[in-house]
Amino acid sequence: MKKLVIAAAACTLAAPAAFLSAQNASIPGQMDPSRVAGGTYQLDPSHTLVSWQVNHFGFNDYFGLFGDIEGTMTLDPANISATEFDITVPITSVSVASEGLRDHLLRPGKDGGDPDFFGANPAPARFVSTSVRRTGDTSAVVSGQLTMNGKTGPVTMLVDFTGAGENPMSKAPTVGFQARTTIDRTQWGVDYAAPMVGSDVDLEISAAFERQQ
Repeated sequence: MKKLVIAAAACTLAAPAAFLSAQNASIPGQMDPSRVAGGTYQLDPSHTLVSWQVNHFGFNDYFGLFGDIEGTMTLDPANISATEFDITVPITSVSVASEGLRDHLLRPGKDGGDPDFFGANPAPARFVSTSVRRTGDTSAVVSGQLTMNGKTGPVTMLVDFTGAGENPMSKAPTVGFQARTTIDRTQWGVDYAAPMVGSDVDLEISAAFERQQ
């Protein structure tokens, strides 16, 4: 009887683990590099975001998002260093909780002068990679040039592979990445209220790329 109770208890404990394992197996995207196919990819603009975070007067951090992001990636899993990214971020897509702040970010300068931030019709920001260096089975360092607000400068990002598989909606082979970096906004001419409003801006990118060929 005792053996029967122990066996039953073991089955009870194992059942949730088996159930969770089955659930995970049914998720389209898996963190399995062998699923990644080479080719040319395009960003899924509906499911790619860039978040930003900046310190406000030394009191707390403020957060915002950019969306509707477009771009391409050329990828050869056998030669990661040959990977190329060309990403465009529309500044006008900026999203913040305060409508007043969004208005300020996109407000034209007074009397034809320079705006405090980006102005009324800012050109999209563009990042073009110049090198990709693999640092682990699922990680890399990506360096490139960021053009924003009429200025161009170097940016280096830490990038982690987050999943690959077939998108159940588009049926396209899809690869996901998470990237992070910190930039000094004043290097791109966005220097309003610095350093009281922090010069350093933390960026985090959550990207989904769909294979085109």
